[in-house]
Amino acid sequence: MNLNLRFLTVVSAVILLAGIHESSAKDSPDDGWQTLFDGKTLNGWTANEKPDSFVVEDGCIHCRNGFAHLFYTGPVNHAVFTNFELRAEFKTAPGANSGIFFHTANEGSGKVTKGYEAQICSPTHKDWRKTGSLYAIVDLKEAAAPDNKWSTFMIRVEGKHITLKVNDQTTVDYTEPANPVREKGRERRLLSSGTFALQGHDATSQTWFRNLRVKVLPD
Repeated sequence: MNLNLRFLTVVSAVILLAGIHESSAKDSPDDGWQTLFDGKTLNGWTANEKPDSFVVEDGCIHCRNGFAHLFYTGPVNHAVFTNFELRAEFKTAPGANSGIFFHTANEGSGKVTKGYEAQICSPTHKDWRKTGSLYAIVDLKEAAAPDNKWSTFMIRVEGKHITLKVNDQTTVDYTEPANPVREKGRERRLLSSGTFALQGHDATSQTWFRNLRVKVLPD
């Protein structure tokens, strides 16, 4: 092996090891990250209705079979979050509609009225509010993620400030005003505290979630 080839081999090995170390350290419990979904069961999650709308498949939560919401009710922070950063991976089938609610609560069947929704919506779904929107507050007309591919969603709340990122691109940077005006029926789209919920939508809507984890931030 000549000197140049040996040098390139050593450099490549160093870069590879550094990458492995960085990957293994990312989102570790030592950094405050905690897992919300074990990848095997729905332990710590509760549907408000139609429990068969949510199943675990291949390490994912599969949202299917109609309108319902799956609430986090597990032990992490007693399922009450104020300031936090949530990270999740998601994938939509064509025509899918879903979302991640935060600062919310399970109040029974029907629509979720408490808290905000980070919208997930296929480019081909009839709802014009697309993936990356803060639903009915800051809305996008073009989806920030394609169908049939895994994407990342980041939701961060600090005080009155909400940041949404899809695939590391900021889609919403919103500060809740002192006296926000909301549409009728959405008066409780306000920052307070609460849990998270995944949305199942119309009967043909198919959405998958995995690697759901949260980091609680100081108040």
